[in-house]
Amino acid sequence: MSDPIKICVTGGAGQIAYSLLLQIASGKVFGPNQPVILHLLDIEMCLEKLQGVVMELEDLALSLVRGVVATADPMVGFADIDVALLLGAFPRLKGMERKDLLAKNNAIFIAQGKALDAVAKKTVKVVVVGNPCNTNALTCMTNAPSIPKTNFSCLTRLDQNRAQSKLAGKLGVSSGCVKNVIIWGNHSGTQFPDARHATVTRGDKEESLTTVLSDDAWLKSDFITTIQTRGAAVIKARGLSSAMSAAKAIGDHIHDWWFGTAEGVFTSMGVPSDGSYNIPEGVIYSYPVTIKDGQYSIVQGLVQDIFATEKMSTTYEELKEEATAAAELAKLA
Repeated sequence: MSDPIKICVTGGAGQIAYSLLLQIASGKVFGPNQPVILHLLDIEMCLEKLQGVVMELEDLALSLVRGVVATADPMVGFADIDVALLLGAFPRLKGMERKDLLAKNNAIFIAQGKALDAVAKKTVKVVVVGNPCNTNALTCMTNAPSIPKTNFSCLTRLDQNRAQSKLAGKLGVSSGCVKNVIIWGNHSGTQFPDARHATVTRGDKEESLTTVLSDDAWLKSDFITTIQTRGAAVIKARGLSSAMSAAKAIGDHIHDWWFGTAEGVFTSMGVPSDGSYNIPEGVIYSYPVTIKDGQYSIVQGLVQDIFATEKMSTTYEELKEEATAAAELAKLA
C-alpha cells in the first residue's frame, strides 16, 4: 500500500459526487492499492446532508478510505490536497442565459483559486466540472498563480464518452471498440465533436472510422448536433442534469491523468491553450491529449479541413467572449 493521497471533492453533497465517491473510495480511479483521504467541501446549508454522505462512506467499510473531512471552509477542504475535483457551482436555472451563469460562478471560482493557491500542494491536479467549466477553470487558474497552469483542466470527457457511444451504436459495436474521438473547444453548444481521426476495431482489425462509416453528411450534422445538445436532452428526459454519466467521465478523466493513456490512444481534456491548432492562448480549450507520467501533451499534426477549422474557430470565439466577460467581472469583484 502507498501513502494516502488527499482528494477534495466540492459539491460533496450533490448528485455527481454521490456517484463519484464510490468510484474513488473503491479504488477504481486511483488504483486498488492507493489509500485515500477524502475532503468533502460544500456550502453551509448542505453540511447536514454532507454528514449523511460521510456516514455512507463509513458504512461502506472500504479499506482504502483512511479518513473523511466534511467542511464548508475551502481553506480546510483544500489543505495539502493532491487532487481537486471541483464539481460545485451555481446551477443553471430556467430562463438563465450562459452569461448569467458565468456571473454567478465567477466569484466562486475566484475564491476557490485563491484558496488552492494558499493551502493546496503545488503539484495538485485540478479538474473543473461546474459550468461553464472551461471559463471557470480559467478563472480558478488565474487566481492560483503559484500552481503551474498545466495543473488545471476542465471536463470534456463526458462529451467524448457520449460521442464514442453514439458512434459505436451507429456501427453496431461496443463503445470500447471506438477510440480517438475528439472534442474540440468549449463544453457548450458550440463544441466540435470530431470523428475524423477515430478508429474502430472489429474482430482483430482496426480501421479508420470514416472508412467504415462512410456517412459524411451524418457526421457533419446529426452526430455533432446530438452531442452538442445531449446534456439538455438528459435534463428534459429526467428533470435533472447528468450525474451518473458525469461521475463516470470524471473518473475516466482523472484516471488517465494519473496513470497515463495507452499507446496510440488520446483523450479529450480542456487545458490551457498553448497556440496549438491556431487557438490563441488565454482560454481553456478542449484538445486531444496523450498523457505520460502525470503530464499531458497536446496531440500535434492532425490535419484540419475547412469544415473543422470553422467549427474550431467558432467555439474558440465563444470562449474568448467568456474569458473577456470573466475578466471584467473579476474587476468588479
